[in-house]
Amino acid sequence: MSEKKRVVVWGTGVVGSMVIAEIVEHPVFELAGVGVSNPDKVGRDVAEVCGLAGGTTGVLCTDSVADLVALAPDALVHYGPTAKSADDNIRVMSAFLRAGIDVCSTAMTPWVWPQMAQNPASWIDPITEACEAGGASCFTTGIDPGFANDLFPLTLMGLCGEVTSVRASELLDYTDYEGDYEDEMGIGRSPDFTPLLEILDLLIMAWGATVPMMAAAVGIELDDITTTWEKWVTPTDRPTAKGVIEAGNVAAIRFTINGVFRGREVITLEHVNRIGLDAAPEWPSGSGDDVYRVDITGSPSISQETAFRFSDGSGRAPAVAGCLATGLRALNAVPAVNDLAPGWVTALDLPLVPGVGTIR
Repeated sequence: MSEKKRVVVWGTGVVGSMVIAEIVEHPVFELAGVGVSNPDKVGRDVAEVCGLAGGTTGVLCTDSVADLVALAPDALVHYGPTAKSADDNIRVMSAFLRAGIDVCSTAMTPWVWPQMAQNPASWIDPITEACEAGGASCFTTGIDPGFANDLFPLTLMGLCGEVTSVRASELLDYTDYEGDYEDEMGIGRSPDFTPLLEILDLLIMAWGATVPMMAAAVGIELDDITTTWEKWVTPTDRPTAKGVIEAGNVAAIRFTINGVFRGREVITLEHVNRIGLDAAPEWPSGSGDDVYRVDITGSPSISQETAFRFSDGSGRAPAVAGCLATGLRALNAVPAVNDLAPGWVTALDLPLVPGVGTIR
């Protein structure tokens, strides 16, 4: 690659800040601009906002989408808020797409598979129109939903003659995780509380996009998509990075999203999220702590576990390492997305993304 890819990053939260730290040292990417939603960050050097070593970068944070579009980067790498802020995400991304600037994002997880029936037209049509108007592409990825249950299992299924079932599992301890899980998953709440993701349609829309994606990839049409949801109540108080979960409240959840074909579950996404490795001991665990696991029953049967860790002595949690991998999947995909035809892009459209410039 002869010239660096100039990228604008939107979002300086946990993921955006970590990715920005990687970009400023990267031989393949150049940080052209940084967009923020928090007015307190506007006008400040990104090094200060993201806690980067080395003083200043000369790149100032802005909330002006127009100013960032005017920089004419090769791509917007968007680490904005979740689909709860769909309208704002669509506003920002559409502006870049209409200007002919490709977008790689982790924000709108249902867009991992835009064809999913649960995606409302009000989320899909504006992006489709913006891509057409600007001749640009829009790629959404994540870890789960994302590469842990699309790239990983589909790659392994390509080694099989027959697959009876495939299960992709997230098996994580959330003790040190500072992201949102109370209202979404009900962790830390009373067992009588109904979290958002326990609602079947919301769970499928928010987390289930890779179920129909995997079905489409292997050439089948599912009869149905079903879900299960279980709660585990802690008998003792449990400390977390966000406070104490008191005895009698939910300290672990397990859910599945299941693709049904010819009367049997053939594709399963599973989450087991705990506060403490000893929580819900009867539920699945990995052979190591905090892993993403793929289990294929077939010819041959295959099992694979992937662990994300920091080895820099920072002590940051595995869940945070997974967040960094999520962000870098979107960044590293930029050159490939730039080479694709305009429109929606999914993991099925990408070539191998080997991480150019990572070994240096």
